[in-house]
Amino acid sequence: MQQARIIIATMPAENYLRNLDKGVRGLSSRRSLLALADLAAARSLEIYLVGGTVRELVLGRPSPDLDLAVSSQTLDLARDLAQTLGGTFVLLDEKERTARVVWGKEILDLAEFRAPTLEGDLRGRDFTLNALALDLKAVLGRRALELVDPLGGLADLKQGLIRMVAPENLAYDPLRLLRAYRFAATHGLVISPETARAIGQYVALFPRVAGERVHQELFLLLGAPRAAPVLREMDRIGLLNQVLPELADMKGVAQDGFHHLDVFHHALETVAHLEEVLARPQDFFGELTPEVARYAAAAPRPVLLKLAALFHDVGKPQVQERRQDPDRYTFYYHEKVGVEIFTAAALRLRMSNEESRAVVKLIQLHMRPFLLMPLFRRGRLSIRALGRLVRAARRDLPGLFTLAMADSLAAQGSQKPPDSEQTLADLADAAYRFLKERLEPQELQPRLLSGHDLIKVLGLQPGPRFRHLLTAVEEAQWEGDVTTREEALKLVRRLL
Repeated sequence: MQQARIIIATMPAENYLRNLDKGVRGLSSRRSLLALADLAAARSLEIYLVGGTVRELVLGRPSPDLDLAVSSQTLDLARDLAQTLGGTFVLLDEKERTARVVWGKEILDLAEFRAPTLEGDLRGRDFTLNALALDLKAVLGRRALELVDPLGGLADLKQGLIRMVAPENLAYDPLRLLRAYRFAATHGLVISPETARAIGQYVALFPRVAGERVHQELFLLLGAPRAAPVLREMDRIGLLNQVLPELADMKGVAQDGFHHLDVFHHALETVAHLEEVLARPQDFFGELTPEVARYAAAAPRPVLLKLAALFHDVGKPQVQERRQDPDRYTFYYHEKVGVEIFTAAALRLRMSNEESRAVVKLIQLHMRPFLLMPLFRRGRLSIRALGRLVRAARRDLPGLFTLAMADSLAAQGSQKPPDSEQTLADLADAAYRFLKERLEPQELQPRLLSGHDLIKVLGLQPGPRFRHLLTAVEEAQWEGDVTTREEALKLVRRLL
């Protein structure tokens, strides 16, 4: 079989040589690969490490999952490997002849050649940087190590380019349109002009991609530290409207007062500032800084924050009303409508309930800090009002104020007070102090009253007002108005 090869000794960049050599040494003693090679030899099969696995080895990045191309008999081989290792066989696609073997922390994805030869298989891939291969026997030291690169993927990596193998390959699987921008975000690469043009031609095909596949690529993209410029490029080419069609109605919806951009471009600007705040929380917050850093360190919270930034005003187009002045608008209850719109998007993207709830919570609460700021600025914000915000946000308090800070930075309208960000940071510190000095210590103490007390002492029947009454006692404790059980009972009697 004739194949274009680049011998490792003639690779154009020394760092690639070192990266690949080091990566291969790390794989050469893996029991899973040794077992796979022996099983393949017994069947006279060819096996290559391919695609993302080789790309990451060349770049010196870890590749926890291994992608392998097999000349034939892939499903039987994967079953035998799982049995040999005592691992788990997972059939991915019987028609495409793809399977996964899970063994401990290792994941091996095996796919059958999509053409009679390896080179033909590589020519059916999405981008040249993924059309790379290493013979498994060479990885294990059983033959000379050569990098199979028939399409110049290595040179494109060196130039920082994402270049399609062929336009029809993008049309074959439209998820590859999004994947191009995901690589741009995660690897800091530039999409070549001809590839961008082809993506623009095929964007109308994107809706046929299954939601769970979009979810995976979108989360990887948004998880990159600088996703905002990539989102703007996706919008320019027309892809963002296909990936998140719910955002399209925000375009051209004017705002006034605090804002200088329409609703859609404000959302993109909020994502950009959110990434700045996540990268350097100490530049924007005081006492809350360590909490923001800890909050953002737990995946997928940065992704969920960026989704909240994109969707926080998505309800505005449906509730926009002009005031008497034709250049002024109101958007009452836009967060409620926004939650409904986002929930539908989350279902389409097959987001987990936990992921969806986290974003919904941020959208629901995103206006609360701003509504408290005028009173806080004048020193008239009550402990009760502050406590209600903290109690509603709880473990997402750092995320809520991170989103609020980004939202504020993205709004540069003429009516915006110049001290907005400093006031917001001070409010965040006050909220954090309330959480640590009042709410959490109070929760560690026995409750002054319980539902049982309302029934036994006051003779009440259980119902929705129980929660109202017990909450009133809790809030009175925050302000120091109630400190004993007797005072709590007196308050409840007065409320009744």
